[in-house]
Amino acid sequence: MAFRVLIIGGTGQVGDAVMHALAAEPSCAEIVMVNRRAASLKGNSRARQMVLDTASPQFPADVTRLAQGMIAKGDPVYGASCVGVGKGSTKWSEEELTALEIGVVGGFARGCHAGGIRRFSLLSAVGSTAKSRIRYVRVMGLKEETVQKIGFQRLAIFRPGIIAGNVHTPGYVAWLGRLVPGRFGTIEQDDIGRAFVAEFIDGAAPNGIVHLENDAMRQSSHALTSRD
Repeated sequence: MAFRVLIIGGTGQVGDAVMHALAAEPSCAEIVMVNRRAASLKGNSRARQMVLDTASPQFPADVTRLAQGMIAKGDPVYGASCVGVGKGSTKWSEEELTALEIGVVGGFARGCHAGGIRRFSLLSAVGSTAKSRIRYVRVMGLKEETVQKIGFQRLAIFRPGIIAGNVHTPGYVAWLGRLVPGRFGTIEQDDIGRAFVAEFIDGAAPNGIVHLENDAMRQSSHALTSRD
């Protein structure tokens, strides 16, 4: 079945992997990227972008109108946030991180829900919890809580460990991470991208909130690439 995706953060490292995986998926009829500034679509004929002021009070309403327009075309529409500062978070204040990860992402998610989108995929990070003393982990946890409260029919939260193939991850860190088993170890960025797409095409996925960590993302990615 054909589907459409409304995405924010598609110009980032993980977002680019998701966009690449969507471009390779024949059942993806359209991708609409919400950007703060114009960006290259890299020749993806099914992608278009909308440049919006994410700091504007009207931002959620703008997203709602986008979602409604996509839904009116008749195919299922899924929302996705690939926003993530990653290594650069050390240079941001907590207020700046909160404005992006909770303010912008939360506004986007609320706009999607108000526009009729019932399934949403959210990029977070391993170990995220609002109770952490570590600033980045705490903000990621608060972001998860913010989106959970919106009430999507299904919310898939992606919690990668060390991301290999990401320009923000030094090569030696990705190598060492391969020696760490489980959720805190290394996962390939392309596997995350394909796992997002696998989530979109799984029409039988149960309702509720699901957390996808390294092993689950790899399994979804491999299942997608091994289809006939």
